[in-house]
Amino acid sequence: MSVRTAGPSRSDLVADTALALLAERGMRGLTHRAVDEAAGLPQGSTSNLTRTRQALLELTVRRLADREARVLALHEMPDPRAGAASLADALALATHRALTRNRELTVARYELALEATRRPELRAYFDATGARFRDQLATLVTGMGSTDPARHTLSLIAWADGLMFSCVAGSFGAETPSLEEVRAGLRELLDGMLA
Repeated sequence: MSVRTAGPSRSDLVADTALALLAERGMRGLTHRAVDEAAGLPQGSTSNLTRTRQALLELTVRRLADREARVLALHEMPDPRAGAASLADALALATHRALTRNRELTVARYELALEATRRPELRAYFDATGARFRDQLATLVTGMGSTDPARHTLSLIAWADGLMFSCVAGSFGAETPSLEEVRAGLRELLDGMLA
C-alpha cells in the first residue's frame, strides 16, 4: 500500500507562484495566465481560484504573511525579561534571514507594498496582515521598559525595513551585511532606546 503525501494546497501553490513571479518580473508580470504557466496548472486554474486581480493579490498577501511569519520566527522572539541583547539577537536573525535565504520573498513584499500605495483596498489588507509582527514587537519593547513603545516599535521596524530595502533593492544591493553586523546595529539602536 502506498502512502500519499500531501503537497501544497492549490491556493498555496498559486500564491507561492505569484510571489516568485513578483520577485522575478514585478507587478506587471503577475497575471492569472502567468501564474498558471509558471505553476504548471491548466489554463484558467488561477482564475477559478481568484476571479479578480484584487482576489489574487489578497491571496498572495495572505501567503506572504504566513511565510514571513516563519522567516521572522515570531515563536522565537524572547521573553521581555531576557533583555535587549536577546531581542537584538532575535531581530538580527530574522532580518538576516530576509536578506539571505528569503531575499526573493523580501523583493515580493516590496512589490506588494508599492502596489498597496495605489490600491486602498489592498493597503488595508496589507497593513492588517503585517499587524501581527508589529503588535508583538510593541509588546516586547513595552515589557522591556520602553518609555515610548509606539515610537520605538516604529523605529525598530523602520531600521530593519530600511536595511532590507537598501541591501535588496537599493544602493547597497550588491552588499549583504553579516549577521554580526546586523546584530551590532540593532544593539546600538536598542541600547539608545532602552537606556
